[in-house]
Amino acid sequence: MSEAHTSLLARLADAVAGFHPDRRIRVAIDGVDGAGKTALADALAPLVAAKGRTVIRASVDDFHHPRKLRYARGRYSPDGFYLDSYDYDSFRRLLLEPLSPGGSGRFATRRFDLDNGRPFDLEWRQAPPAAALIVDGIFLHRPELRPCWDLSILLKVDFDVSLPRGAARGESFDAIDPNSLPHQRYVGGQRRYLAECVPEQQADIVIDYNDLEVPRILKWVSA
Repeated sequence: MSEAHTSLLARLADAVAGFHPDRRIRVAIDGVDGAGKTALADALAPLVAAKGRTVIRASVDDFHHPRKLRYARGRYSPDGFYLDSYDYDSFRRLLLEPLSPGGSGRFATRRFDLDNGRPFDLEWRQAPPAAALIVDGIFLHRPELRPCWDLSILLKVDFDVSLPRGAARGESFDAIDPNSLPHQRYVGGQRRYLAECVPEQQADIVIDYNDLEVPRILKWVSA
């Protein structure tokens, strides 16, 4: 990991650890597929925990809809990908609302097992009063989710960078041409999201993450 990337992680950890330390907070890490969201969240979580704040890690990918709903508009439908991929009702009810400032603190981090195509058995946990939830995923600045985030981060990555990254980590698609058939659904849906929701305007922190060795902060709205 480069010095610049290490410095970025340290600054993010300070921001999360010190943000409303007297109550629970919910942090989103958004970006297109292959941006590096999960890796960043996984690296950030222990740094925040080392500063004395309990961290809860979760991903929107554990709240998919079943296949029948996901592909109801067609296997390669961009609209289907954007509109039907995720069960946001469960995402909010099981995870985001319980961990809100006035929530019960009793939460579950997983709803649907995408690999096996069936629901998880819900595993309920109780969060301490000042825990920090760090969630990674796409589409996290949709209108129905925006009010749920106390702090949101967007990793800004071009598709010609993110697609090879996704292929390198073993995504289910092989082609890296954003206009190819396998990507009509995924890239098209994400382009719709970027155009309609303009997450770069919504996020508190925006990072140019095209070069992992030299990430650049484009926006940082102080609390």
